[in-house]
Amino acid sequence: MAINIVPEWMANLEDEDISFIKRFILASGSLKEIAKQYDVTYPTVRLRLDRLIQKIQISEDAEREPYISLIKRLALDDKIDFETAKILVSEYKKEKGVD
Repeated sequence: MAINIVPEWMANLEDEDISFIKRFILASGSLKEIAKQYDVTYPTVRLRLDRLIQKIQISEDAEREPYISLIKRLALDDKIDFETAKILVSEYKKEKGVD
């Protein structure tokens, strides 16, 4: 009987992100192959991978600064724009005295 324990960084990803990771692994990490599968350009796949990497990094940082992590996640998911996110994070850091 297998116990299914999902790491925290995976639990915060959307199903679409998990599907992308699976395809990426099955394609042996070939971004060109993934671009063909999704019928998009290489730079589009590269951008998606970069955003996925950022989501994972944010998840890793969430324990230290959950508010900043939330703001970054909202910006990555296009819920707020990056300029607003930068202002919110900057003001939060000023208030908390964090660099």
